[in-house]
Amino acid sequence: MVLVMLTLLIGHAATAHPNHKNVKKMQYNQHHRIKHGVQSGQLTHREATALRMQQAKVRHYKHMAMSDGRVTPAERKLIVNTQRQANRNIYYQKHDRQKRY
Repeated sequence: MVLVMLTLLIGHAATAHPNHKNVKKMQYNQHHRIKHGVQSGQLTHREATALRMQQAKVRHYKHMAMSDGRVTPAERKLIVNTQRQANRNIYYQKHDRQKRY
């Protein structure tokens, strides 16, 4: 019985940890996509600024969620949905044919 409970506890902790890594990895990738978009001229300065502000919003939500030491499913959903929207916005802004000269 104790072994089963210990296994479930370890399994639960293992599933909670990758979500944080996924959020962090996605933020890292989005940061580099924005940086590359500016360097290649695909993003104007205004577009890059707006996208960076979205990244700041994700960081703020993440910080607020972690402030009490526990991320609730609703908080996690908000963070993930905000990141997904930011991801779509990066794609659209990089492919909208506006160029920085």
